[in-house]
Amino acid sequence: PWLPFSEAAGRAPFVILEHRNFVKKLVFPLETLPINLVAAGLVTEAFAIVIFLIGLLLARGTVPWSALWLPVLLVPQVLFTAGVCWILAAVGVYFRDLGQIIGFLLTLWFFLTPICYPVESLPAAALPALSKNPLFVLVRGYRGVLLEGSAPPFSSTWKLWLVAALVFFGGHACFYKLRKNFADVI
Repeated sequence: PWLPFSEAAGRAPFVILEHRNFVKKLVFPLETLPINLVAAGLVTEAFAIVIFLIGLLLARGTVPWSALWLPVLLVPQVLFTAGVCWILAAVGVYFRDLGQIIGFLLTLWFFLTPICYPVESLPAAALPALSKNPLFVLVRGYRGVLLEGSAPPFSSTWKLWLVAALVFFGGHACFYKLRKNFADVI
């Protein structure tokens, strides 16, 4: 789940500026531009999941039944990513250096998410704070569903859905409010 998120979030601050003709010369639904980034990341993730499942089939001889839980994780991932991209795209028009800052923050976020290391290697004192990270919950969910053969834990999954919905609607509201002056700023 990290790659589609980071790909979309990393490009979002520039997406409106890259398509400035759509802002100035055309009547165009600008809110679809960040969503295109999310969709592109999903296509990449779909291919990666298919390849990963084929690898699991070859290595283990079976794909775990728990892979059927992927949509429960994929929907909040899409909602969260879309909300973040709307916010970054809208603010990126006004704050042009946001893209460089986001690159640094995404690198930091990557290392604060247990992607390249097991959760068990984290200090016990850091676990409560780091588990609030939505991508931490997603990565643990994907790991559980695809590698450990378990359903995502309900205790963290419902919170992930709630945060994803809040970020989605908050991001759309932010984009809608800030888009009124895009043409003047660009």
